[in-house]
Amino acid sequence: MANLEKQVAVIGAGVMGEALISALITYGISPSAITISEKREERALELVDRYKVTKATLSDNIAKCDIILLVVKPQDMAAVLQELKSDIRPGCLVISFVAGKQIRGIADLIGTSANPVIRVMPNTPTLVGAGMAAISCCKLVTAEQREFALGFLSAVGKVIEVDETLQDAVTATSGSGPAYFFRFVEAMVEGAVALGLSQEDATTLTIQTIIGAAKLLDQSGDTPTTLREKVTSPNGTTFAALNSFNDSNISGVVAKAMKAARDRSQELA
Repeated sequence: MANLEKQVAVIGAGVMGEALISALITYGISPSAITISEKREERALELVDRYKVTKATLSDNIAKCDIILLVVKPQDMAAVLQELKSDIRPGCLVISFVAGKQIRGIADLIGTSANPVIRVMPNTPTLVGAGMAAISCCKLVTAEQREFALGFLSAVGKVIEVDETLQDAVTATSGSGPAYFFRFVEAMVEGAVALGLSQEDATTLTIQTIIGAAKLLDQSGDTPTTLREKVTSPNGTTFAALNSFNDSNISGVVAKAMKAARDRSQELA
């Protein structure tokens, strides 16, 4: 917790940027130590009012900060790094939340070997304190800096550390994973409506079933396989549904989708 008096710059204040601001404050960082740089003035003022943080131009923000959280779109990364390279201080920690962008590429764009870089793949449940993040650290990252990253991300969910070569696999699993879940929920609702239920009832039944199943998985201590087997009677209704999934090669469909996400993450590097 030695980083609590450090000045933190949050570059990009969209949905994920706001979630990270909340995480920093939950972790114990004073709002007065957090400064945002956001090109949409209205959005910046909204977050200043909501979290009592401050705002500054990118140049002014970078010049005074000890830690930078990069939360910009992949296509904006190069321009932002080119702009901040002249103002960044030696030793300033850069934590990137930009999908697909590698530590070496970030360091090259900054143009200095004096700045430690941590690469993070978060996901959107961070917004409700149930996020999943994976971090990768370069060799310049100190134990204190690593502890800071793990600490504030743990304030809004779970976090693991992986070798950077696995970050694209993380992206395909937990980074993009919430959207796979939402798409499955959409399909279940559509299926229930096709069977005669109203849209409202189909939605209520599906969402609560999914929430309950996730809670059971999280709290029971059983594996997904064990829980599936417990609810599947031989030749019963669930058995029939699962056979239909298997006939459609659900494992192959999911694996193909995750590979597509992984490949796209690699292309963004």
